[in-house]
Amino acid sequence: MGRPIIVQIATVGCSLRNFLKGYASFLRHEGFEVHGISSPDGDLAQFAAEEGAAVHGIEMRRSIAPLRDVLALAQMVRTLRQIRPVLVHSHTPKGGLLGMLGALLARVPVRVYTIHGLRMATATGFKRRLLKWAETISCWCAHQVLSVSHSIRDEVLREGLCPPGKIRVLGQGSIGGIDAGNDFDPKRFAGQRHVVRRQHEIPDDAMAIGFVGRVVRDKGMVELAAAWRTLREQFPSLHLILVGPFEPQDPVPADVEDLFQADPRIHCVGNVQRTAPYYAAMEVCVLPSYREGLPNVLLEAAAMEVPVVATEIPGCVDAVQKDVTGLLVPPRDAA
Repeated sequence: MGRPIIVQIATVGCSLRNFLKGYASFLRHEGFEVHGISSPDGDLAQFAAEEGAAVHGIEMRRSIAPLRDVLALAQMVRTLRQIRPVLVHSHTPKGGLLGMLGALLARVPVRVYTIHGLRMATATGFKRRLLKWAETISCWCAHQVLSVSHSIRDEVLREGLCPPGKIRVLGQGSIGGIDAGNDFDPKRFAGQRHVVRRQHEIPDDAMAIGFVGRVVRDKGMVELAAAWRTLREQFPSLHLILVGPFEPQDPVPADVEDLFQADPRIHCVGNVQRTAPYYAAMEVCVLPSYREGLPNVLLEAAAMEVPVVATEIPGCVDAVQKDVTGLLVPPRDAA
């Protein structure tokens, strides 16, 4: 008899890599065989290489796409029946829905769903009702639901998405963890401050604000742009570093993107493998997001001893000691 199989499912490969770094390796050490399922992309292949996991590509759209979702669900059921896992653990809204429904239909013995945040939090009308229905179905299909933070668990219960006895938080909240002793050790990256600033022509004595994350509307980019327009006039030597990709899903308004791309004191870095050198180059990290689960960015900034200004929303309130490690401000408030 072979080793028992655990399957991890997320909509895209980067979520598997971000949420499960070291996790599959640990499970293999404990005697399990680990498989990963996501949309077929380069990150899924990297997850396989980094974690020693078998992987399977199933095209899943982040957006609402009924016909494609039905096809993906059929493929999910077929794949799970072939793998025959003892446990399926799914993440992200679409991966959660298709993963939990597929595992139920494939009669997987144990089904776990982790809620990393509520996408419905910023939706309205029919879209909000649809997203709420999807979360409810995912929770109903799961034997156990995990929330990455206590404030998100409170939101789930307030919205009636899951029974109280079925959802729990591990410790004080957790995603994949932050390696503060290595990957985000400020002493290790102290010398990178000058390197990063020289690369982007930022003087060593200038102040720099940094943002790390997807450059999308839900991350509060409209407010960040409005705040920058004021700050750049008040502080002529101030710079803004944006670390992360512009994404077509939930794009920023055209005028905001034009500002970010054209202003010589704004530095659009794009997607990077290692963010620690950029934290070393900034004085303050900002996260003006409208919705979060337990934001990695704030944990990373804290590990790098960089103070933060973040919005006072679920997820952020679990990661910031208010007025100690950072400031919490109302969402959608540029001032």
